[in-house]
Amino acid sequence: MTDTATDSLAGTPTPAAADSIREAEPAAADAGGWLDLLQPAHLATTLMLSMGVALFAFNGFFVSTVLPSAIAEIGGGHLIAWSVSLYLIGSIVAGVTAAQLKQRFGARRVLVVATVLFIVGTVVAALATSMEQVLLGRVAQGLGEGVVAAICYALIPALFPARLVPKVFGVEALVWTCASFGGPFAAGWLAESFSWRIAFLINVPFALLFIVLAVFTATTREKVLEGSRMPVSPLLFLSLGMLMVLASGIVGNALLSAALVFAGLALLGFSVIRDRLSPSSLMPHSAFGLSSTVGTGLWLVLLMPVAQATSSVYFVFGLQRSFGFGPMAAGGLGAVMAMSWSLVAVLVAHIGAGSARRRSIEAGPVLQCGGMLLVALGFHQGSLTLLIVGQIVVGAAFGASWAFLSQMLMEASVAKERDKTSGLIPTLQSAGFAIGAAFAGLAGNSLGLAEASSDGKTGVAFAATFVIPVLWTIPAMLLARRSTRLAHGVLPQSS
Repeated sequence: MTDTATDSLAGTPTPAAADSIREAEPAAADAGGWLDLLQPAHLATTLMLSMGVALFAFNGFFVSTVLPSAIAEIGGGHLIAWSVSLYLIGSIVAGVTAAQLKQRFGARRVLVVATVLFIVGTVVAALATSMEQVLLGRVAQGLGEGVVAAICYALIPALFPARLVPKVFGVEALVWTCASFGGPFAAGWLAESFSWRIAFLINVPFALLFIVLAVFTATTREKVLEGSRMPVSPLLFLSLGMLMVLASGIVGNALLSAALVFAGLALLGFSVIRDRLSPSSLMPHSAFGLSSTVGTGLWLVLLMPVAQATSSVYFVFGLQRSFGFGPMAAGGLGAVMAMSWSLVAVLVAHIGAGSARRRSIEAGPVLQCGGMLLVALGFHQGSLTLLIVGQIVVGAAFGASWAFLSQMLMEASVAKERDKTSGLIPTLQSAGFAIGAAFAGLAGNSLGLAEASSDGKTGVAFAATFVIPVLWTIPAMLLARRSTRLAHGVLPQSS
């Protein structure tokens, strides 16, 4: 293996190596096919990354399905919302620290320890005799999964040539689609046929398999850094900020809920400021700035999930309340977005021209805006066709842009911060959904959706709720255009 390849595998390619990648890529941009991911050089790595994504995706759908059965046995129904909130806080906080942990201890060691922590959390939740114990297990699961997801993202540009990166994201999108369809059915079957505890424990063999794959594939020769201190104050403000944002959806008072949301966002902003001042930062120093590709692109990574969160919270609920669908039918239609995301991600993965990739990135928030408006119009007019088309368009928005946006950010990062940028992408995605869910809850509660019944006024309320997130797509469109202009020459061009 050449020195250049070794540096690249370490996730810290030299400037010369990065330039050579971009220069060599034009001739090879169209040379990579899907079968390349199944070649001996990439098969184990593809399986490892897919397994890491599967653990994250399936676990979310499993838990939301089996918790009602757990509550029926051990009680604690008033704490059910915290099972999601505490998991997300753990996942987001751990994800932010993943890059520094990887640089200090190496990817393989951190992946193994994080997965063991996830297994411990799974066992604690499965053997729980109270909801408080389930919550403790969920925190451990979140901490482990946050690190695993972030490092898996960081390993993509390190372990795959740039021509295969969009295809790797296409595979991950397929995994998410399988999770959205298969997860609830599998969890429900396990809970009904055996018990909710078995549904939790089914994670354990898959996690053990992931550890085996990580041991043999995440063996990059990294320059492990020593002596760097983990900045405490940014993590503290981040944790408190996310706690306030997520708690806003649990309190009953609308005014208090709004205050928690905005106070939480203020603390999140202060966390970013404190991190920039830290000599050993958790995030790229240009994060959330407006003068760089990384800064503007990370805003886009945050804002698109913020807008999408309304669908995650209210789409299936709206189908049941406004159209009278049962849980299974409504859930199946809710998964249309994930199907569209996967299909479009696969279709666009072969695009080699940098200009076409930049246009795909710019198209993302535009399609999302149009799709959300179609969903709102569908609820207003009682049109199931418009709802489904809107969901398809929203899915296409992510499918067309997400892989190329992620690759652009990875390629635009300076070598020493590439791990931070790559690992921050899934973390920001989770944070965006959490923040968006808080805003969706505020909007929905103010419009009385919790007490909505099947009548004409319900459709209008749901329509208004889906119009509000369109506002987030407007700055996203502007930021997408700016980030691609700043990144001209970063995305590989086809010959």
